[in-house]
Formats: sequence, structure tokens, C-alpha cells
Amino acid sequence: MNKAELIEIIASEADLSKAAAGRALDAAVAGITKALKKGDSVSLIGFGTFAVGKRAARNGRNPQTGDTIKIKAAKVPKFRPGKGLKDTINGVKKK
Repeated sequence: MNKAELIEIIASEADLSKAAAGRALDAAVAGITKALKKGDSVSLIGFGTFAVGKRAARNGRNPQTGDTIKIKAAKVPKFRPGKGLKDTINGVKKK
């Protein structure tokens, strides 16, 4: 699924125009991005949690030359799916 297909689904499910659904999706993505940039996490109950993890500096190898190179430490976005999402994907029915 791409962004246009997701906007179409949002528009039909929320009874919005495609333009309004596109703005809503862009606003949601911008809000999540802004929170992650500040170092916060974003939890959507039943869906999952977006968070920022840290990757330590490490040594790597240039595949063309075989030389050892240093790879800097970095912050990486992470997503941990929630129970509701996992249950839906695995076909578990709610009681």
C-alpha cells in the first residue's frame, strides 16, 4: 500500500474528501515525527508505539576494499506493535 491508497481508505472510512484525508495523514505523520525528534515516544493504544532507539558507534567493513571503517553512533526510529495489531494480524478474535 502506498500513501495515495492509504489516503483513499482514510477518506472513505472517515467520510472525508481525499484532500482533507491527505492533510490529516500529513498532520499525523508530522506530529509523530516532531515527537520522535524531541526524543518522546508516541503510543497509539491497540496499534503500537513509535520510539527513538540509540545505535552505538561500531566498526564496519567497506565491501569494495575490505578496509575497516568507523560507523558513527546514531538515533534510529523504532516501532513496537501493540497487542491489538498483533492479534488482528494473527486472526485472534476478541472475547
